[in-house]
Amino acid sequence: MMAVGILGLLKARPGRGEELGKFLADGRDLAAAEGGTVTWHAFKVDAETYGVFDTFEDEAGRQAHLNGELAARLGEVASELLAAEPEVSFVEIIAAK
Repeated sequence: MMAVGILGLLKARPGRGEELGKFLADGRDLAAAEGGTVTWHAFKVDAETYGVFDTFEDEAGRQAHLNGELAARLGEVASELLAAEPEVSFVEIIAAK
């Protein structure tokens, strides 16, 4: 059951949107390997705006994700790919299908 989530919006540097999209697509396997991550979605809003929406059974799973390999890799490439700090919101899941 999903109880909590993360909604993150990422703004790519001009001309780096495709690279950011590829980074996120390549991160799918890392997210899939996380035991506490129930669902993980990467999406594109426009040429420079991308995002992720992840769900977790509990706060421990969410914290494990935030301290995991995918987050660490994003930190390594953030200065190259991102125009600003990610906008991250912690959410509670109130209904799902």
